[in-house]
Amino acid sequence: MAYKKILPKLALVVPCYNEEAVLETTINELSQLLNEYKLKGIIDAQSFLLFVDDGSRDNTWNVLVSNSTEFINAIKLSNNVGQQYALLAGLTFVTNKVDCCVSLDADLQDDVSVLEQMLLEYKEGSQIVYGVRSSRATDKALKRGAARMFYKLMHRLGVDMIYDHADFRLLSNKVLKELQHYREVNLFLRGLFPLMGFKSSQVYYERRERKAGITKYPFRKMIQLAINGITSFSNLPLKMITYIGFAVFVGSFIISLWVLFQRFFGLTVPGWASITLPMYFLGGVQLLALGIIGEYLGKIYLETKARPRYHIDEEL
Repeated sequence: MAYKKILPKLALVVPCYNEEAVLETTINELSQLLNEYKLKGIIDAQSFLLFVDDGSRDNTWNVLVSNSTEFINAIKLSNNVGQQYALLAGLTFVTNKVDCCVSLDADLQDDVSVLEQMLLEYKEGSQIVYGVRSSRATDKALKRGAARMFYKLMHRLGVDMIYDHADFRLLSNKVLKELQHYREVNLFLRGLFPLMGFKSSQVYYERRERKAGITKYPFRKMIQLAINGITSFSNLPLKMITYIGFAVFVGSFIISLWVLFQRFFGLTVPGWASITLPMYFLGGVQLLALGIIGEYLGKIYLETKARPRYHIDEEL
């Protein structure tokens, strides 16, 4: 008796924010790729695209409306909530509608030619397949250095992350269902998925040049994302305050002994340095400590309110 080959139903989830310039190209390229995979018998014929408009201010939604078909779907968020929440909205939307999904950026810098390899890893049992950059040669020196520093810092803080992986990944429906149990407001998906512990694998690719438009992740947003990642997955900065306080205490005690020694032998020299320098130093340490505590306190404040992380305005 012959059994019908079961093909995975796939969704490509693409967050968009002011991507009018590149969106037509993205829709055409991804549609052609899905059709090619359907003809090859790699994915189910009902596989589709899902675009998430993250409150764009340009013509992004109108482009999606004009290109909407049975296999090109879109949801529009009522306001701009950020890439992580827009991606979460898309992942939540496709949960239990597909066997697996792949998230990728709308600018087509993620090399979609490795999707077939991702699907092969999925068929061999991987529940998560990470798309990992094989190099950062296309990045500017500042961005490349900042990225390396961030991943090393996260590793030192005990956060399990995939080096040089952003949000280009395949997720099985099992992972998507488990993701719904994570209700935190301070969302950092790159840290969540390794935390789940499902069987995973990695696929390496060369990041391409942006097809059109400008980046939506300037250096300022990268810093905000890094701070959110650190404070969401590690309390080591809070512990460091204790270590710094102890170090200051020991240093102050040693300086006090030195001052007493100088005074005992009559070697003291009148001046403001011995007063102002310790004052500025201790004041700086205290402000740093308050800043770190305030960052964590702000996270607690947002979590306790438990407000919705996004609102869907329209669906196609």
